[in-house]
Amino acid sequence: MIDSVADRAAEIAAARSEYLEALLSNGVITDTGVPGVYGKSRDFERVLGGFDRFVTESGVDQNAEVMRFPPVISRADFERSNYLKSFPHLTGSIHGFRGNERDHAKMLQMVESGEDWTSHFHSTDLILTPAACYPVYPLAAGVLPQNGRLFDVQSYCFRYEPSSDPARMQVFRMHEYVRIGTPDNVRRFRDIWLERSQAMLASVGLDAKAVVANDPFFGRGGAILAASQVEQALKFEMVVPISTPEELTAVVSCNYHQDHFGKAFGIATDDGNVAHTACVGFGLERITLALFMAHGFDVQRWPITVRTTLGL
Repeated sequence: MIDSVADRAAEIAAARSEYLEALLSNGVITDTGVPGVYGKSRDFERVLGGFDRFVTESGVDQNAEVMRFPPVISRADFERSNYLKSFPHLTGSIHGFRGNERDHAKMLQMVESGEDWTSHFHSTDLILTPAACYPVYPLAAGVLPQNGRLFDVQSYCFRYEPSSDPARMQVFRMHEYVRIGTPDNVRRFRDIWLERSQAMLASVGLDAKAVVANDPFFGRGGAILAASQVEQALKFEMVVPISTPEELTAVVSCNYHQDHFGKAFGIATDDGNVAHTACVGFGLERITLALFMAHGFDVQRWPITVRTTLGL
């Protein structure tokens, strides 16, 4: 049994490496020398942009407030979100130089001698955005209108998890719809998008399956949180093959946060109760990678239905 598990893990690792090499050799992405950080080709961006527009078009009936944020959030808002409690291992912060000319000269000497010069940099009040929905919650603080609020957001995100798996990038884009309101409204929103996102993926030739999932919580306590998340079915993912049919990878995440963000940011429904939130997030890079695996590296030879849907 142990051997079979180890053999399967080795096969998956080999398939990931093979697909990564194919992406690089076909010029779809470019190696930057940092695991999980890649340059993207014109075709990659055309496909990604096409699906990004498809997400927008698929949510027109939602009448969402469209917001676009830079890939950073304030440290104060980040701390209020309690992200550090569960995901310290994924967090990235922004640091800057605050020294004088003497410090600058010393730092340059350290660079020349190959020493660690980063001790001259200090934390700023900015954190790299871990999920596209995070800037929305402080914006919604206070009392909601009667029907709550719904946002359409898209942003680059960062999670510190260097990997040779092409589907696990450290810097990636998420397009999300975020619903804030009563528990019933929020759960209904999530259920609608669970079904809708599966149909969207099918329309571009991706055979997606919905599975109950959990977030990668940190530490021993994280195992308890993960088990509770699965038991309550708070998180569903749409999974598809990317590097190999033997491994299914999440490309869409449908999450019900209950009152976590409502409490953290002081968001209330019009009847005075703590607001609940949910989001559906499309991992644009992962979906793009899945499309190249499914249809090949020559976009012009993709099925006409897929190209039409994506505007290619």
